[in-house]
Amino acid sequence: MAGALIAGPPPRRGHGVVTVHRVSDSSRDTVEGAGWNAAERGTYRELMPARVEKLSWLNPRTLWAARNGVVASWFGDPTGRTRSRWVAQRAAAGAPADKVIRRTEADRFSFMVVGDTGEGDDSQYAVVPGFLKASEGTSFAVIASDVNYPVGSTDDYGTKFFRPYRDYPAPIYAVPGNHDWYEDLGAFMRVFCDDAPPLAPEPRPRPLSRAWWRALLWHRPRPADERRLADARKLRSAPGQQAVQPGPYWAIDAGPVRIVGIDTGLLGTIDAEQGAWLREVSQGPRPKILVTGSPLYVDGEHHPCAIEGGGTVDDVVRAPEHHYVAAIGGDIHNYQRYPVDVDGRTVQYVVSGGGGAFMHATHTIPRVSIGNVTESDFRCYPLRGDSLAFYSRLYGRRLRMPRLFTISEAEGMAVIAERLGIPLTRAQSDPVRVTRRVRLIASLLGTARRPDRRARFRLPVRKLYTRLFSPGSATYSPPFFKSFLRLDVTPEAVRLRCFAATGNLAQEIDPPVEDEVTIPLR
Repeated sequence: MAGALIAGPPPRRGHGVVTVHRVSDSSRDTVEGAGWNAAERGTYRELMPARVEKLSWLNPRTLWAARNGVVASWFGDPTGRTRSRWVAQRAAAGAPADKVIRRTEADRFSFMVVGDTGEGDDSQYAVVPGFLKASEGTSFAVIASDVNYPVGSTDDYGTKFFRPYRDYPAPIYAVPGNHDWYEDLGAFMRVFCDDAPPLAPEPRPRPLSRAWWRALLWHRPRPADERRLADARKLRSAPGQQAVQPGPYWAIDAGPVRIVGIDTGLLGTIDAEQGAWLREVSQGPRPKILVTGSPLYVDGEHHPCAIEGGGTVDDVVRAPEHHYVAAIGGDIHNYQRYPVDVDGRTVQYVVSGGGGAFMHATHTIPRVSIGNVTESDFRCYPLRGDSLAFYSRLYGRRLRMPRLFTISEAEGMAVIAERLGIPLTRAQSDPVRVTRRVRLIASLLGTARRPDRRARFRLPVRKLYTRLFSPGSATYSPPFFKSFLRLDVTPEAVRLRCFAATGNLAQEIDPPVEDEVTIPLR
């Protein structure tokens, strides 16, 4: 057969936002809710500086500046030692020994989480209007990974942190991502840790040793423009916006919960000193939420995050005596949620990396079956079909073959349903024919398929090629498929909602809820 007809389930309504009374369509409801169909662009460009430098990950200068992750993987990762020196410096300056920030929230409060924010271009600023609307009444926000691309430079904080969030009236805390470490975390420590001074130089390594080669190739921090940083700080200078954290990893006691933030460095692991602190701060009956630079469940796989000296971060999260109810990680630039059964209790593992950087594909995620989580339990944004349609347009433009490569949103949904053997995620008004061309393009773009079927050939979208192609294919017009979280805490439960930001006016005015879950605390 040349094609198959696939129809969908009846339409479903989305969830409302706390600040409005009407119900907004999400991408699960309508094509317009996903941001397609040439909708009216939002007002986010009014927030942007007059001149925006577009970050290209295909630029050799950018790749060379961001080389430290590769160098660390070849010649040894110095992140743990450098982190220990930062922590010791903060302790000497009077930071609390337990690294716990004690806030005065009542038993009911709300906070925001947004990950991988700092590219400083359209896709980051497109998040801001909806973020400000959905965050009304929240006590603070947390950035989960990669505050500042490409290398965490001090000079970039003005356009990539202070300016975008200048109108958010509450404090912002952060855990660093790998890009924040590309200049040895110096800028991050200055902005978030009470203007921490630079570290003293380390002794020169023995010639021709691995450490010597690493030092030879290492990207060093560039001198900061102090006037530029001072001007940037004025954008978030109100007393209610100020926050000082005790180091790159920390805990926040707020109302009935403890939020634990860890620093996974360049390579997605933590050092022994931080591991001992994590085990200590995780003790006690208080419900806990982990925020980490590297997610523990992502793309249908389990990444428990090794601790130097033995054990993993997920061992700590799973231990019943620690009472973790959720683990939220950045690094991957989309939204995913895995409600994992851990010895009879559910821990919500969340990926929240859609806060502003280029979009990582979701159509490459296989049919989910991991940690007792099935496809019916799993949630992601963008939807796989929208991701496939988005990437088909990118490849079509890059290869100058738009007529061949472009797949419509409806065709994307239909071929995903066919390949994974799942119902359509979004209803179609009319049945859609899945043609040979659509199947071919879906295969070439790395679309996942049922485990019992293997593709003969596909472009390496998810693996090595994603590191080069998808960052280099950032778009500067909607839909962007960005996202952020709002968590509403009561003594009984945490209500977690994933809001979408497409760059279109409709989603600015009323940010749609793409996923929602209530997490019991008792």
